[in-house]
Amino acid sequence: MNEITSSETRDIILDVAEKLIYKSGIAATGMDLLVKTAGVSRKSIYRYFANKDDLIVAALKRRDERWMHWFSSEVDKAPTPAARLLNLFTVLKGWFDSEGFRGCAFINTSGETGDPEDPVRQLAKLHKQKLLDYVTRLCVDQGVENPDALARQLLILIDGAITVALVMGDHGAADQARDMLGSLLKLDESNA
Repeated sequence: MNEITSSETRDIILDVAEKLIYKSGIAATGMDLLVKTAGVSRKSIYRYFANKDDLIVAALKRRDERWMHWFSSEVDKAPTPAARLLNLFTVLKGWFDSEGFRGCAFINTSGETGDPEDPVRQLAKLHKQKLLDYVTRLCVDQGVENPDALARQLLILIDGAITVALVMGDHGAADQARDMLGSLLKLDESNA
């Protein structure tokens, strides 16, 4: 019989916490549910995390790292700077169409906290800043006149498309955002 190592137990707890938080939110993810779903004792959870808040922040940090890596890797597969900008929304569309899509974990969890200084809100802000920095780099690579301004507009298009896809069930929001970007930059598939 294989014994589970300490780091594997911690990873299991984080994986389960992330999935439950993404599916149902912070408030609905109680310690009893975490214990039951992860198949670990409450003592095991507290061995790695001082409290539920620490566990939530750790799970969201992992999601941030994993999501940003996935997203940038997929977007960067496009062959040219212009194509990568358009690919932002193609990749989002694929995510929207995936099983279990529940919107942006950082927008969702931020909505559960009222305090702008709450660690969850601060982590969400950091996630959005990383996304903004990445999109700014894409704009610089494309050689747009004002990459910072365009990147901020694209962040709004990205988060707007995510929100519309979740709330309205309209996965075509990614296509509409992509069309808006194409019009803004006079880009299409033929010159990207």
